[in-house]
Amino acid sequence: MNILVTGGAGYIGSMLVPRLLLRGHIVTVVDNFMYGQTPLMRSMASPALTIVRYDVCRKPLDISGFDMIIPLAAIVGADAVDRNVSRAYDVNVRQITQLRIDGEKLVKTPIIIPITNSGYGIGTKGVECTETSGLYPVSEYGKQKLAAEAQVMRVGNAISLRLATVFGASPRMRLDLLVNDFVYQAVTRGSIVLFESAAMRNYVHIRDVCSAFVHCIDNFDTMKDNIYNVGDTRANMSKLDLARKIREHVPGFEVWNSLSGSDPDKRDYIVSNAKLEATGWSPRFSIDDGIKELIKAYQIVRKNQFGNVED
Repeated sequence: MNILVTGGAGYIGSMLVPRLLLRGHIVTVVDNFMYGQTPLMRSMASPALTIVRYDVCRKPLDISGFDMIIPLAAIVGADAVDRNVSRAYDVNVRQITQLRIDGEKLVKTPIIIPITNSGYGIGTKGVECTETSGLYPVSEYGKQKLAAEAQVMRVGNAISLRLATVFGASPRMRLDLLVNDFVYQAVTRGSIVLFESAAMRNYVHIRDVCSAFVHCIDNFDTMKDNIYNVGDTRANMSKLDLARKIREHVPGFEVWNSLSGSDPDKRDYIVSNAKLEATGWSPRFSIDDGIKELIKAYQIVRKNQFGNVED
């Protein structure tokens, strides 16, 4: 299969692209390399890989000849989006729309779009959010990703993956994700102060995200025109539960619960991933697996090496 991956040198793409190549796919990566990252260097010897240095917000991409599109190019995270909302909208919504609508013509090339399950916002206490639950995004980032999903699903021949908060090591590391950040604080500072520590979130390992993409490619015809939550149901956890889990692996990690102040991220929900699991996919890597690999990664990585906003 001939697959176009935009943003293929990012946190997820740098893990997914080598996996697609190993499965025999032909892969074209389009990325502007805005962070100066080089995580795909190990794949350069593959004749099935093409690299195109290009900003997807410029002239719309020519997608003729591709069997599948995976649009990973995005400004990710509430903080990064809030720094430049209009630029984020161009990346997160407008260029996605251009992949599906060419003038008055609808483009039906198969597409698997990742968004975020943060659109659930603040769920009902103790009730799992499903793909039919109400959407109440509490950030501009969440609103933009839902807008992109709506455009893609309206055209059809598509799958949307609502990703839980991703964690784990990647060649293009991200330290701003909650699990990754908490482990970094444990390893480098030995302590953390939690705001609104009872707030719940769902998590998923980056390798399980990649396996979900592969599963959708392999089963596209039977799964298409559907939205799926992608997470680990075992990992519906509060921030305090997560910090305590990390302390099991980093003895002496001090966890302080602030009784004043607030977290600007108001998300608080638990998620059901049963719909995707019913298709035959299941997560393999636990929170514990991710914590252990991150502890090793942070013997190498320091925070000023990786960020998710432009300098």
